[in-house]
Amino acid sequence: MGVDKELLEILACPLDKAPVREEGDRLVCERCGRRYPVRDGIPVMLIEEAELPADAPPGGPA
Repeated sequence: MGVDKELLEILACPLDKAPVREEGDRLVCERCGRRYPVRDGIPVMLIEEAELPADAPPGGPA
């Protein structure tokens, strides 16, 4: 179940306020690359729930 397109247009990364795009069951920040889960069609836009991008330096900011 995907995220409603109208909702997706107004969502932003809570860390850097950049737009997000849908990739499978995640919303991905277009700036920092953090991946926010979507559970039962509901985006979980919490920084502590986000996955860091694969190329993020260990222990450092993305």
